[in-house]
Amino acid sequence: MRGLLNLQQTASLLSVFAEDRPFEETGQLFSRNFKGASKFTACCALTVLVQDPVMLKPLQRLAALYVLYDAYKSDPVASNPFTAFLVEVAANKKLDPVERVLVLRLLSNPLPPDVPRSSAHEFRQTVDPAAINTLPSKETLQRTFNLDRPNARPGTSCFKQAAVLPVLPDPDPYSIDNQSSPEEQESQREAAIGSLLEKIGPRGLEAPYARPVPPLLPISDSELQWLNPEIPQKPLWDSTTCADTSRISAIREAIQRALKGPLVPAQQQQVLTELEEDPKLVYHCGLTPKRLPDLVENNPLIAIEVLLKLMGSEHINEYFEVLVNMEMSLHSMEVVNRLTTAVDLPVEFVHLYISNCISSCENIKDKYMQNRLVRLGGGFLPS
Repeated sequence: MRGLLNLQQTASLLSVFAEDRPFEETGQLFSRNFKGASKFTACCALTVLVQDPVMLKPLQRLAALYVLYDAYKSDPVASNPFTAFLVEVAANKKLDPVERVLVLRLLSNPLPPDVPRSSAHEFRQTVDPAAINTLPSKETLQRTFNLDRPNARPGTSCFKQAAVLPVLPDPDPYSIDNQSSPEEQESQREAAIGSLLEKIGPRGLEAPYARPVPPLLPISDSELQWLNPEIPQKPLWDSTTCADTSRISAIREAIQRALKGPLVPAQQQQVLTELEEDPKLVYHCGLTPKRLPDLVENNPLIAIEVLLKLMGSEHINEYFEVLVNMEMSLHSMEVVNRLTTAVDLPVEFVHLYISNCISSCENIKDKYMQNRLVRLGGGFLPS
């Protein structure tokens, strides 16, 4: 188990209480020596030392109690993790009444201004004996600081509350050599404290929470039995594994050649046959909307068949947009004319294409070509 403080930290802690100085100076020195998480650990070590009557000298005990208050004085009293411990000290009738009076004044609101400016010796001299006789009971203190409720100390189990302090008094009262000098006795006492804090943790000796494994009940013939049937595992065949990709490669190569120039009739017929036998090949042929004008100009029959197979595609409108905006030609008009007779094209596409045809016919200076385009364009009007 990891100890509270190492020997160097213990020496730093004891140096805070080496002299009898004003309480506020003691608290400032403690804050300089212990910051962050080490402050809480050092305060836990102080609670261990205060719970034992001989670890600290009487004046050091008073200074230690003030440090437990001062370390968290910026927080509300209810948020101070050591408020419950200070209340226990104030209610413990076995302790020095001066210590109990000091704790009560520290927990009072507001704090009397003369307490921080006083040293432990000065405070002991100023305690009124009449105040010792009027110390409140433990129940009164717990009600004052809301510690009498069951959930007043969340996270503290009944086992932890009943834990035994890990420091036990030595039955031999003469364990420290009384023949040695006061300096040697002080050195022995500090060595004992250092060895103690290096070995014990913040938790006491708690009663073990025994949780024996419950015995298994005998199996009755009338109860249900859990069955684990073995489900036969059958392999699932991937139909695409080892699939014939030669047709896809062939159609892609044929389309690539068709984009670059006219195919001979035998090649055209081969592409048309492949698309007729497997319409899904059109999705693997590699034709994008951007390349459609090249196919229309070089191989209009293949372009017509590809567009007819793509009519069910969600991207067909992209092909229509490219077709209506491409340069007007006999092949493009032939493709659109064949499409209008084969399927129902969108009305807005047909109207836009007719408008482009009229504009193109007006700009053509070749009368022969103009007449041919006008005759082809006139075929769209009845549709």
